[in-house]
Amino acid sequence: MQQSSDSESRKLLRRLRDALAEESEGQERLDHITSIIADSMVTEVCSIYLFRDAETLELCATEGLKPEAVHQTRLRLGEGLVGRVARTGKYINAADAPSMRGFRYMPETGEEAYSSLLGVPIQRLGEKLGVLVVQSKEAREYTEDEIYALEVVAMVLAEMTELGAFVGEGAALSARHQHPVLFRGTAGQEGTAEGHVWLHEPRVVVTNPIAEDPEREKARLTAAIEDLRVSVDDMMNGAGMTADKDQREVLETYRMFARSQGWMRRMCEDIDRGLSAEAAVEKEQSNARTRLQSAPDVYIRERMHDLDDLSRRLLRLLTGQGTETGAEMPPDPILVARSIGPGDLLDYGRSLKGIILEQGSVGSHAAVVARALAIPLVIHAENITTEALNGDHVLVDGENGVVHLRPEDNIVNAFRDKIAMQAKAQERYRDLRGLPAETLCGARVTLTMNAGLIADLPSLDGSGAEGVGLFRTELQFLANRSMPRRGELARLYGRVMDAAHGKPVVFRTLDIGSDKILPYMKRPEEPNPALGWRAIRVGLDRKGVMRMQLQALIRAAANRPLWVMFPFIVQLDEFRCARAMVDDEIERERVLGHDLPTEVRVGAMVETPSMAFCPRAFYEEADFVSIGGNDLKMFFFAADRENERVRRRYDTLNVSFLNLLSMIIDRCAETGTPVSFCGEDAGRPLEALCFAAIGLRSLSMRPASIGPVKHLLRRVDLEEARATIDEARRGDVQSVREAMNQWLTDSVSRG
Repeated sequence: MQQSSDSESRKLLRRLRDALAEESEGQERLDHITSIIADSMVTEVCSIYLFRDAETLELCATEGLKPEAVHQTRLRLGEGLVGRVARTGKYINAADAPSMRGFRYMPETGEEAYSSLLGVPIQRLGEKLGVLVVQSKEAREYTEDEIYALEVVAMVLAEMTELGAFVGEGAALSARHQHPVLFRGTAGQEGTAEGHVWLHEPRVVVTNPIAEDPEREKARLTAAIEDLRVSVDDMMNGAGMTADKDQREVLETYRMFARSQGWMRRMCEDIDRGLSAEAAVEKEQSNARTRLQSAPDVYIRERMHDLDDLSRRLLRLLTGQGTETGAEMPPDPILVARSIGPGDLLDYGRSLKGIILEQGSVGSHAAVVARALAIPLVIHAENITTEALNGDHVLVDGENGVVHLRPEDNIVNAFRDKIAMQAKAQERYRDLRGLPAETLCGARVTLTMNAGLIADLPSLDGSGAEGVGLFRTELQFLANRSMPRRGELARLYGRVMDAAHGKPVVFRTLDIGSDKILPYMKRPEEPNPALGWRAIRVGLDRKGVMRMQLQALIRAAANRPLWVMFPFIVQLDEFRCARAMVDDEIERERVLGHDLPTEVRVGAMVETPSMAFCPRAFYEEADFVSIGGNDLKMFFFAADRENERVRRRYDTLNVSFLNLLSMIIDRCAETGTPVSFCGEDAGRPLEALCFAAIGLRSLSMRPASIGPVKHLLRRVDLEEARATIDEARRGDVQSVREAMNQWLTDSVSRG
């Protein structure tokens, strides 16, 4: 761009800054801005369209079109040329707009007199806010300098929208970050919580998008870039030889971006045209996001996250936001983040009341840790990191996957009533802690808890659990940046056994793969990870890791019983190979002269339908079996539990699924093999009742579910329940749920 053009661009931005500084209401500001832009760009029309909702654009201000069309003309996302700009995030430059495919004529605006159109998106870091349009009677294409100038103006408008510059009486927009917002996400971990937002990575807000002194701004940018490069080099040197190939590739990408001359040149050009250093960084970040999001190569698209991270680091260096030490976490923090690793989440620990994420899955690291910590979790809460501010009041419903941000009083009252009812019920359940889960017909059901952290063990006494039916050992691997050492694991497992005070603890060996990927292990590219290289398959292929973990368990259990369970066994030879490794390690420890466990029981999780039909030898050789309900149901119904469209589609109490469970129970009965059910459904009272009625006498669940399940089991007759289930199964019903609910209602009323 020539110096004269630079000067015109600076003049336009200066006029915008002055207009924004004036004491005026939002609508008046927008009207003034359209007039300034039309005058500066020598066009007859300038219009601003803003989103009213996710699918609707509204004409909010104009110079040149009919004034009565303001707030009356609306377009759907993708409708007309303006709607296309909003949908694609890319500008349209048309010399003869009415002849373009997709043009929509809006007679109420009086735009028929105008031929040329230039429309650019108003967006901030991928968040779509609207479209800025100029039009002229003359049929002409706008120059690159004019396109650039309008993009810069659109970027400034986006920043000013974020800062609330267009709100007030007669405003075009409602105030941001003030009104109640409902987010419907996915339930990641059950439970309810009320608290205040704590952003894992607070967003940086650019308060000074326009600057007067380009040399000063470029000096600030250069200094911040140099600090960024030093920090990236420090990360590279700190990783040293401990980083695997994937980690080093990410850090090399960081270094490449940080040292990119093109990145620096483009930001300096933006500063020369009137932007501040911060605004230049954000503009380049937004442009790069648009380019990378449309790239056909997955690897290229994934680099967007690296660039986002570096841009956020650079903005924090420039603004100082997010680096201050004065920010204090609220006493009742609800963590809000785009995504978060297990290490960071464990650092927060039980101080969190709830967790809300934009990304993730029910099997992700975050979900695993949230379940271990018994913290309500909602995932897929889209755009909450954009909407939420630190300290905002928030309600988390982990059972229904719902989040209320800045809720109204009636919502708060209803939510508190729900929490109070749950607390009252827990008080009632607490009285049952020392009592057995014994039914009216005299059947005894063992209720154990799931755990994954040493901090979970106090729940053994508090919940009335009779042991730990599943201790997830992968959390210690997921939380570390490198492979944990054998001695470290042995000490941890020993503390777990100590904390159990003699109650049995079933240790499940490392269950990784699918969504649980170790940060220091190369992630294989698999089209369907849930069916791929995971759990026991990893253990048998990486025998060194499995042997190290078995050695740690054996040493931890010195002079105590040891229960070891292998995950995701799908055929007999896998179990035999795994069991042989246990025998080998016990013999090795004996030769070394170490104390051995008093007894070793080796079992397996049945998580695929294949194990219902496997050779009898499996049930004869396994010391115990645990039905892994979450995966078994997924594979039985061919419904990915990470897919929200199908994961709730099929009922656990479906007759076919109960028939499968009955087959496994019968096979265990034939060989005298103890069998339990482990999974989310074990903690749901009605499902637990049905499992007990068809013959299961051991259930493992989260600690908070033990009270409700025990409360129901102590009030029912399993023989009557079994008769109701059998009668329903003989009919043509798909599920026994309705029949069981009716029977339960009748039983309670009789009792």
